[in-house]
Amino acid sequence: MKLLTAIPVYNEERNLEAALTEVRKHVADILVVNDGSTDGTPDLLHKQKDLHVITHRHNRGYGGAIISAMAYAVAHDYDVLVTTDCDGQHEPARIPVLLEALGEDVDIASGSRYLRTFRKNTPPPEDRQRINFTITRELNERFGLHLTDAFCGFKAYRVPALRRLHLTETGWGMPLQLWVQAAYLGLRIVEVAVPLIYLDPNRAFGGVLNDPDQRLAYYREVINREALRCSLIECGQGGCL
Repeated sequence: MKLLTAIPVYNEERNLEAALTEVRKHVADILVVNDGSTDGTPDLLHKQKDLHVITHRHNRGYGGAIISAMAYAVAHDYDVLVTTDCDGQHEPARIPVLLEALGEDVDIASGSRYLRTFRKNTPPPEDRQRINFTITRELNERFGLHLTDAFCGFKAYRVPALRRLHLTETGWGMPLQLWVQAAYLGLRIVEVAVPLIYLDPNRAFGGVLNDPDQRLAYYREVINREALRCSLIECGQGGCL
């Protein structure tokens, strides 16, 4: 199996080297997507060996970084893409658990921080948990999914499934566009329990998304827009996914 692990980073000079050290204990082929960092991240990446790097000249957003990682995995004929964060929320030691769950009959193995309770869990920011529960429930009800955590970035994808996606949402709402497309395409999804870890509960989304009501409205807009697009395609009015 040809496996690539991708880490999106934006101004992560405090966390980057420690994150890479941990990831390297479990996988060898690593891609870092430097999403327009303006701190010391580019210099640290320049010193690294045996590392693939994509550099966005300007910050495109979380979704933009993941989309670039997916495109890289497709273009270089990987079999599986794992995505993980750089800020300590995800434990690289659980990458083998994700891969085991992926199996041959699963397209996406997605981490869930709410599937079960771990002793090492930390309290999440109230607004983030509330919005996560709300959006996850709405996705399940509208699209027949069975998710418990719509936003966890710790995932393993089969690259043939990625070839079927057409992701364009570059912001924090990209996972929601992903889930809508996955539902319409009938992709096979399984969740894997992972600890709920918030090392920096004050970390902000930026701009208007720092306001919970604005963030919830944005997430619903992404879902509604993608559902409309997919329904038009399904009716033969708009090309294909």
